[in-house]
Parts: sequence; structure tokens; C-alpha cells
Amino acid sequence: MKLIDKVAIITGGGRGIGKAIVKRYLSEGAKVVTNGRTESYLYDVLDEINETDKDNLVILKGDVTDERHLDELFETAVSRFGAVDILVNNAAWTTCQKPFLEYDRSFWDEVVVNNFTSVYLTTTRAVDLMKEQGSGTIINFSSIGATRAHRRMAAYDACKGGIEALTRALAVELAPHGIRVNAISPASIQGIVVNRPDDETIRRAEPKDFATPIVRIGIPEDVTGAAVFLACDDSSFMTGQILSIDGGLGIQARPYRIDS
Repeated sequence: MKLIDKVAIITGGGRGIGKAIVKRYLSEGAKVVTNGRTESYLYDVLDEINETDKDNLVILKGDVTDERHLDELFETAVSRFGAVDILVNNAAWTTCQKPFLEYDRSFWDEVVVNNFTSVYLTTTRAVDLMKEQGSGTIINFSSIGATRAHRRMAAYDACKGGIEALTRALAVELAPHGIRVNAISPASIQGIVVNRPDDETIRRAEPKDFATPIVRIGIPEDVTGAAVFLACDDSSFMTGQILSIDGGLGIQARPYRIDS
């Protein structure tokens, strides 16, 4: 119970990594407010948690680019639970794959607003509250794309590089106010972009069939331990850091498998 009575806002908690963190935080004693664009996914989370945890979870349908919704998100956390101790900036738009030569201004703006500006919007609200209480933890989500290029995802990768730079800058500025800022950089995690192979493919798989030295595809639950660590007192002397959870993908000079 490393997060007992802590209040967390987790954006994009309806599925994938966000959903896994919501469930893990509840199991660690936290009170959680989460949001998502698709209401049915949020209700799935409610259906999957213990009855005893349901009083500690609030779900709100909404978009992290909508400032009125963000005001409601933070106001709900304070009115229901009394504070905001942890912000997890998990929400992102990952299905934004397009060759750079086909970009136009509207596409660029949409990617940046959803993946980078949204982090600014949530963080400013969290900092206002955390500064008053003299403590808080912000956990941003980067990607291996911040340092290793994806194909057809130039705008997304640029946003993730910006998130890592913002994480370091805010860590320096906010430390005197008792606020720590770190980031998690996942890769090869099963979800919207990385699909789970069928059972027969997994059974026949060999090391050369995986891009990662760890011979499997990551699952959202592989990320939750780091999200708890960065939110709790175990990491109290840690700020401005980027934790990679990528199965070793980023350390290689050349993976076995190179996608085209």
C-alpha cells in the first residue's frame, strides 16, 4: 500500500497503460480520478475493479485538449478527495501515422495539441494545486520515439522529445516547491499500436522474431511498477529522470528484426 490516501489524476485511463495504472494505484491505496474520450472503456474499468475500490475511483468522459473538461477533472478531484498529490500524464494520440511529406498544417497541429499541448494544460492545473500544498508528483509519458525515430511518426516523436525536455526543465523549476517531475518511456508494449500475436505465433516464436532482447512483447502491467515507484516516497530524492521500460529495445545497435 505505497500510495495509501494519495489522490491521483490519471489521464487516458480507459484502456492500455492508463487503465493498468488506474487499477494498480487503487490496489496501492490511492484515490483516483481518471478520464477518457470513450465512456464505455471507462465503465469497463469500473466493472473490473473490486467493489471496495469503487468508492475510490471517479471516471469522467472528456478530452485532455478541452480546458473546460480539465477544469472539471481537477475540481472533481479536490471536491471529492480534497487534493491532487499525483498527476500521471498518460493520454496520447498514437494513431497518427503519416509520411512527413504528406503532412499539412492541420495534421501537425492536431498531433501537437493532443500529445504535447495537453501535457502543458494538465500540468499547469496540477502545479497550481501542488504549489499551495507544498508537495506533489508529476509523471509524464514519453516514448522510445523521443530518442529513436519511428517511421511515419515524425510529429509524434517530436512531441515525445519535447515531453522529455519539459520534464527536465520543470524538475529544476518546481523542486523548490516540493514538486517532483519524472517520465516513463515505454516501447514494445501491447496496446493500440503493438498488437498481441496469436497463441500459435507465440508458441513458435524464436528470439529473432522479437525486436527486444527480452523475448516477449510487453504488457501494460509491465509499466505499473515504475508508475508506483515514481509516485511514492521510494523515489523521494529523484526528479527530472526518464525511466525506459522497453524490453531492452533502445540499447541495441541493431535489433534482430527491423520493421520496414
